[in-house]
Amino acid sequence: MNKINFKNIHSMIGADAIIHGNIELSGGLIVYGKIFGTITTEGPVRVAKSGSVLGNIIASDIHIGGKVEGNVIVKDRAVLGSFSTLVGDLTYKYLLIEEGAQFKGKCELVSSVSDSIED
Repeated sequence: MNKINFKNIHSMIGADAIIHGNIELSGGLIVYGKIFGTITTEGPVRVAKSGSVLGNIIASDIHIGGKVEGNVIVKDRAVLGSFSTLVGDLTYKYLLIEEGAQFKGKCELVSSVSDSIED
């Protein structure tokens, strides 16, 4: 598995920011603050240790270091960092859960979701 490429991320939610509402963008996003709403992007999402998202996330990849309460759907790779908390279902192609991560929900592979949609 290759690392998630966070080099071309141009959007950031600062540590002192609190956003109420959905976020839609085409590039990547790093979250240091708090978001109450759904994040939808074609790029990667990184939730830092200080970051939290109360809502669903749809992205190409995700690295969770903070807290996410909502369902997460990624096309490729999901990483749950050692200080992360995910409460919600996770759909992914590749998954890495580091020691210390907390996860409450169900996992589903992207291919199995595609198979069930085609039926």
